[in-house]
Amino acid sequence: MLAKYSKAFSLIDCISVGVDRMQRNFEPMRKQVETWQRSELTDVTAKVVIYEAFVEGKLEAPKHLARNVHDLYFEPKYEEFRPRTIWSLSNAFTSAFKELDSIPQFRAMAKLGEFLEARFSQSF
Repeated sequence: MLAKYSKAFSLIDCISVGVDRMQRNFEPMRKQVETWQRSELTDVTAKVVIYEAFVEGKLEAPKHLARNVHDLYFEPKYEEFRPRTIWSLSNAFTSAFKELDSIPQFRAMAKLGEFLEARFSQSF
């Protein structure tokens, strides 16, 4: 029975569809990154966002990562994250999430985009 269906399956067609979907979805993501890279934050705004995420619990992520996010944003390890922007703040969150095990890391990362988008969508 499986052989019957696998004859009609084309790996090339499947990959082509996947690549096409990724390319169509990549442009909006690229534009969002560029917008976030240009969107400067005050130190107070960044601290409030970190506070909202962890203390107020608006982001489903372990609260013990709050200090790590703060440190990674205000004392970044890489020069490209030195500008005080939404993009740098997003990277501070994702870098801190790398300390988590796979499933909690995936969950936190999945919620981060929604959280930041909701927080900053009115800014654009």
